Order: sequence, then structure tokens, then C-alpha cells
Amino acid sequence: MYQTGNLASYAVRGSRLRFPTQTTLKTSLRNNKLYMYSSHCRSTYIQQRPSYLQLRQWNPVLRSGLLRSSATRVGKRTFLSESLPQVLIPPVIFTGLLVALWTYKCLMTVVFQEKIIYMPYMPPFARSEKIEDYAASCSPVEWREERIRSIDGTKISLCVGSIPNARQGLPDVEKEMVICYFQGNGSSSPPRLPLLSHVLKLLDASSSGKCTIIALSYRGYWTSSGKASQKGIELDAQAMLKWVADKFSSDAQLILWGQSIGAGIASTAAAHHATQDCTPRIAGLIMETPFTSIKSMLLALYPQKWLPYRYLYPFLRNHWDSGAALSQIAGSGTDRFEFLLMSATRDEVVPPEEIEELDRICKALGLRYERKNILGALHTEATSRREGQQGVAEFVRKVANR
Repeated sequence: MYQTGNLASYAVRGSRLRFPTQTTLKTSLRNNKLYMYSSHCRSTYIQQRPSYLQLRQWNPVLRSGLLRSSATRVGKRTFLSESLPQVLIPPVIFTGLLVALWTYKCLMTVVFQEKIIYMPYMPPFARSEKIEDYAASCSPVEWREERIRSIDGTKISLCVGSIPNARQGLPDVEKEMVICYFQGNGSSSPPRLPLLSHVLKLLDASSSGKCTIIALSYRGYWTSSGKASQKGIELDAQAMLKWVADKFSSDAQLILWGQSIGAGIASTAAAHHATQDCTPRIAGLIMETPFTSIKSMLLALYPQKWLPYRYLYPFLRNHWDSGAALSQIAGSGTDRFEFLLMSATRDEVVPPEEIEELDRICKALGLRYERKNILGALHTEATSRREGQQGVAEFVRKVANR
């Protein structure tokens, strides 16, 4: 009726055998069933758990996929892994990175071309320069700052310099010469004032007329507001010439002088002034270390066909085409004025082919010009040397006495 193994669990006290009660028997039966059920589950789990050998026999491909990453993943690696041999994947990736970098440089060059061409913040703190810092080097020339508005309302600055008459009772001078100076693409006007003062002193010592030099600070340069661009700078140049027309007599001898990119700005301003038939009339144009255009500079500085720059000229917003400006001046129908082409023989920025091209254009257009080469001078040293300063002064005197 009951298992003997269960009866052994009951204790015998003394000589008297104790029989289990009904409650004890029910508890024993329930515990026995639970033990048998748990033993059955454990044996079933052990029997159903696969062994290592069975895993290998069932699906070795699936097992390898679980233990090792598959080559058929989603993404670019799938294409490279399935389409190219493993040995070609590194060169393809490297070439792709080079193409991406080349494209990125092209895009950034086009988008930020004004930042590359115009550098008003170079050298550092150039925009915080003051006229007073260079007053001692400019004496006896006195410089002052004039604030005017450009054609579009942008506030721009002018540096106006002249030598005051030291003696009282001097008769009024017979001739009045005004030189409008257009600087290069870097720095600001005050550091250039000592150089301009040397030219002004040479003119004052050898001329009976009064000479005034006006240096334009393009928008974004020095204390002028706005951002530099060709369209804006053209408006600034027109505003300066309008200011000159308001402040000086119509008989004044007006000479435009530009250095580097300033030569392109000066020639463009002269072409616009000539076609508008404004007064005072331009008598001369000085082009110091000039280039033909931004496009020609790109092709000259980067002749390698694998570089991106030579292919970007269709996207230029800044051209400064001096050749086109000279052609416009020649065809304006006004009295053709004098030109001075001044080059530096050791120019490290503008290739010599650029001024040779301008020389050829002047000859082809029949313009009256003269050529002066400053031996041993670098790009910014042409008029820093005595020979260059004397060349400018002689040209101005020649134009004034014509």
C-alpha cells in the first residue's frame, strides 16, 4: 500500500512503532510527486540539449555564420566585397578619398573666393592701424582720414595727404594735381603712407603745383565697413572720384595709381570714368606690378592640369580684367591719357608674362604708354625703392606739364 522507502522515514522510539497520521501521509505523497516531476523535467532537458558534435553535424554553415562575421552585410562594404577582389579595395578607397578632397577644395574655393582674394586682416591687427603711428615717417606730409559713403551707402575711409605751405603769403599755385591710390589686396592704408609721402615730397621739391594724394580703403579694409567684393569696390572707387570732383577744381590733373590688384581696380575705375565723361578728366594711369586678370593669374600660377584652380574661372565673381578695361578706355572716344607700366624683375607673385601681355595690349590698342622695370625688386618693393619712387614722380610731372 505504501512504499517501504517512505516507511523508513518514520522514527521508532523505544519498542513502540509509530504509524504516520493522515496529514503526514498526504504531505509525503505530495512531496514525492513533486520530486518525481522535477526529476522527469531534468532528465528531459538533459536528453534534449544538443552536444557539440550534434551542432557540427546539424548545420556547419550556420554555425560558421554565428562564429564569424558574414561578408554579405548591408552597405558599401557589401558592394566592395562582392564586386572587387580584396587586393583592390584599399586603392579604391584611397582614390575615392582623393577625389572627395579635390571636390571639397573646389567647392570651398568657389564659395569663399572673396576671403582668398581680399585679405584685409593680414597681417594681424591691420585694421586697427592708425595714421598717428606713421606720422613721424611721413613728415612734412600731413595725413588725415575722411569718411564718405559709397554709392550704395556703405561707409568707407580715405587717407588724404598733402604738404602744407610753410611760408605765408605764397601766391596761389598754378597747377593742382590729385593722385588717387588703390592699394593691393593685403593690409591697410596707414602702413603705405610713408611710401606715398616719399613720392609726394619728390613732387613737391620739383614742381610748382600743389599735389594731393588720396588713398582709398576698400570696403572691409581698415576702418571701412562692409565686405570686400568686386561689385562693391567698383562702387567705392566711383564714390572716391565723385568726392574728388566735389572737393577739387575741374581743371585738376587727375592720376590714378594702382598696385597689384589695385592696378586692376584703377584701370576699371578709369574705364568707367572715361565712358561717363566726368570731370576732372583722368590724365594718367600708373599700373604697378599689374596682372591681366584673375583668370590669367589662375592659369599662370597653377599650370598643372590636375590642380582644381585652373578649372574654376567660370565660377569667378571677381575678374579685375585690366585688358578689357584698357580696350574700353581706347574705345571710349575721349582723349587718350598716358600709361605707366611698372614691373619688379624679381616679382614672386605675378609672373613676367602678365605685364608682357599688358604691354602687347597697349601696343595693339595704340595707347601712349611707357615701361619701367625695377631691377631686383620683389612684388611689393617696386615703389619702396628710390628708383621706383623717382619713376612715379617723373611720370606725374610729365603728365602735369603736358
